[in-house]
Amino acid sequence: MSSDTQVATELVGRSPGQLMWRRFRRDRVGVVSGCVVLFFFAVGILAPVISWLYGKDPQTRYGQIEPGLLNEFGYPVKPNGGIDGEFWFGLEPFLGRDVLTQLVYGIRTSLLIALAVTVLATLTAILLGITAGYLGGKADFLISRFIDLLMAFPNQLFFVAFLPIVTTLFVDPREETPTYVRVVSIIVVLWVLGWMTLGRILRGATMALREREFVEAAKVSGASPWRIIRKELLPNVVSPMLVQATYMLPNFVTTAAALSFLGVGLVEPTPDWGRMFAIGAEVYRADLTYMFFPGVAMVVFVVAFNLLGDSVRDAFDPKTNR
Repeated sequence: MSSDTQVATELVGRSPGQLMWRRFRRDRVGVVSGCVVLFFFAVGILAPVISWLYGKDPQTRYGQIEPGLLNEFGYPVKPNGGIDGEFWFGLEPFLGRDVLTQLVYGIRTSLLIALAVTVLATLTAILLGITAGYLGGKADFLISRFIDLLMAFPNQLFFVAFLPIVTTLFVDPREETPTYVRVVSIIVVLWVLGWMTLGRILRGATMALREREFVEAAKVSGASPWRIIRKELLPNVVSPMLVQATYMLPNFVTTAAALSFLGVGLVEPTPDWGRMFAIGAEVYRADLTYMFFPGVAMVVFVVAFNLLGDSVRDAFDPKTNR
């Protein structure tokens, strides 16, 4: 029996999902990247457990409570940012908080925001993109022009400009804004301006599918448009949807961090990945170590997620030989 026949025999009876998983498992880069991504999510989810086991929290100002940890200028006395057996990643300059727990809770905050935005953006893109691609006509025209309008906005500028405006819709500007309001505002702004690329991808994929035989057969059988979209079209656009989502989430993480870095995102005392970069930018001349851990963590997370997206795309491609 030839090798091609053996491969064909092995693939008989396997679902597309099983074939995708089989190709993905053979991609070592994808598997390692997936493990790294899962590690970051585990760190975020288990942040309270890590803090409890470690014996520190992100709010206590250890450097101000315990004498001899910070010098008269507010910087750690011990070398390398105060790294020792008690403070594994060192101390935050000026306030003297523990860097490890600040980073762990900052990862938790950023990932929760990015995950919420990714889910909302994906659902919106599915609803509008597939609807536009399947119905066509006026619906397609209106939705496509709406997407074009939103994509014409310079996103980074409008993130900075709109976020304070959205926040004032919930809280009087003269009052202190609660953390949950800031989180909701960030999610809303990133969601509204973050779904269009996936929406266009799903619209194009749906337009290519709506003339296929299985869709025509469903129409002839009397299936409603909603049933055709749900049963026939949606399962066939899972591949581009999932691949694009793996690119969207790290992008939302970095965008949320950038907003906090610019001072319009999360503020004290909420631990945040982006605000650690803002503090690091102020103290890097005297304490370069403080920037090291959040910087390395961000680079590793983004690179791992992008490599995971490439691997998922290749796994969904039936022409990929692994």
